[in-house]
Amino acid sequence: MDTQPNTYINTRHSREKLEQGGKLHGMHWLVIVASLVLTFGAWYISSTQVDGKNKEKFDREVGQVLELIQERMNLYENALSGGVAYIDVNGGHVTYSQWLKYAASLHIEKKYPGINGIGVIFNIQPADLPAFLEEQRRDRPNFGLHPGHNEAEYWPITYIEPVEQNMRAVGLDMAFETNRYTAVKNARDTGFPQVTGPITLVQDAQKTPGFLLYTPFYKTLETPETLEGRRKNIVGVTYAPFIMKQLMQGMLASQKRQVSITITDGSDELFDDSTDGKDPKPLFKSVNNLDIYGRTWTLDFQSSLNFRNATANYQPYWILAGGLMIDVLLVGLFVLLTRANRNALMYADQMTKALEDKTARLEKSNEDLEHLSYVASHDLRAPLNAIKQVASWIEEDCADILPEASRSHLELLKRRSERMTRLLQDLRSYSKVNQYTDHRETLNLADTTAEISFLIGKEKKVKCYAPDITIEIQRIPFEIVLRNLIANAIKHHDKKTGELHIEYTAKDGNHIFRIEDDGPGIPDDMHKKVMEMYQTLKPRDQKEGSGMGLAIIKKIIDHYNGSVVLEIGRTRGTCFIITWPLV
Repeated sequence: MDTQPNTYINTRHSREKLEQGGKLHGMHWLVIVASLVLTFGAWYISSTQVDGKNKEKFDREVGQVLELIQERMNLYENALSGGVAYIDVNGGHVTYSQWLKYAASLHIEKKYPGINGIGVIFNIQPADLPAFLEEQRRDRPNFGLHPGHNEAEYWPITYIEPVEQNMRAVGLDMAFETNRYTAVKNARDTGFPQVTGPITLVQDAQKTPGFLLYTPFYKTLETPETLEGRRKNIVGVTYAPFIMKQLMQGMLASQKRQVSITITDGSDELFDDSTDGKDPKPLFKSVNNLDIYGRTWTLDFQSSLNFRNATANYQPYWILAGGLMIDVLLVGLFVLLTRANRNALMYADQMTKALEDKTARLEKSNEDLEHLSYVASHDLRAPLNAIKQVASWIEEDCADILPEASRSHLELLKRRSERMTRLLQDLRSYSKVNQYTDHRETLNLADTTAEISFLIGKEKKVKCYAPDITIEIQRIPFEIVLRNLIANAIKHHDKKTGELHIEYTAKDGNHIFRIEDDGPGIPDDMHKKVMEMYQTLKPRDQKEGSGMGLAIIKKIIDHYNGSVVLEIGRTRGTCFIITWPLV
């Protein structure tokens, strides 16, 4: 037969297996992709959580700033409302000395940070102006109104404390400038506190944005209900001037917050501290409108560098870096595994070739052994039978003339021939064990035992007992095992009569046979030896046998993945425990 095509196919197949074994397969890529998805998923979730926490912190800071501005402005309003109450208590009029006492009681520098002062502005009609000036010049000879204007009424700053830093504001008429005048009229008309639009305070040398807060008071204790009544009964307003920068620094010191603020009133900017710790790429922004006494301030918030530094959290990046490192290690591991798999396949291919060679040689050896077994059991049996026949003839023909020694020699010759015949039979049986199939048949254990004991134990000196049950088992090999054990029990029994008991259970997927006789027994130290080939307990001249019976039993049971052991610690009798798989 030409084996070259098969060799070529096998070689090509081996080469393809090696090539496939050295590559990353779909499962490898699936694990790598899944790991990458998990890594980026964990990074995204962690980043989202961190951003969410930072956004909550930013919103909390913004809310705190808004609340603080509102609370502080309410505090200033309360101071002005207190001034209104003080004036009302004094009959709707207050002198310069009385206002000084009230302002001193407020402790403005300590309790009202950010405020530039607190004062009173009276509403003066043109007819009342000479009397007003005369009254004020009694205590302050240089008091006068400024600057001039064309309005039909006057709203001069009459009192202001502390006066030292607000000297330029004394006598300043609110009617000269639109924002001041509009706000003071709104306060008069509404009866509620009002702030001016952005202005520059005359006392501010740096000319930065500021505003005024007015609180009206009337001739009556209660604010008149009608617009006409409020205009007719207006006396004046208490007021406070604010320089926005100083107000914000006193209210919201930049070192105490982590957001930058820009405040605008319409298109006019009131305050901007974004240059102080400004973040060129702020993490968060927020725009809020705040209603402040008739005006709407727009507050533009941005997270500062302080906020970025305080909220820096590198956990997502550590997760990403760690996950990517694991992915790299996975790729490296898979590459190493594929290389190891390739090497293993190469080694397995080499071992397969070696095993194929050994298998071929073994098959050839088995064929030779089977042939030898056939020759030994068939071709050698005829000469042995002839030798036994000749010995029988000599014994018959010369029975009267043979001396006793010769008769013994002839008997020995016959026994040795019988033993040789039995040895050849057992050798053939031993060599055929691996040819038994797994075919199972149903048999009755009691009937099978009785049949075997009848054919072997013609003298009936050993009685065999077995349970009357039906089992499914490989019948032929099982009968060989049972026949050998019963034959051994009969052959080696040292008394005229004896008994052999067979017990059966099915447990853990196995047939369990317990075969026990009451013969002389086998010493514990000989249990292993008797299972070997050609081993007997007594000299063959005393007990004829091939020494292969138990070896055949062990080989058959091993062939079916069972086990056979001898019970130890017995003083008499032999007990074989056989485990035979049910399936």
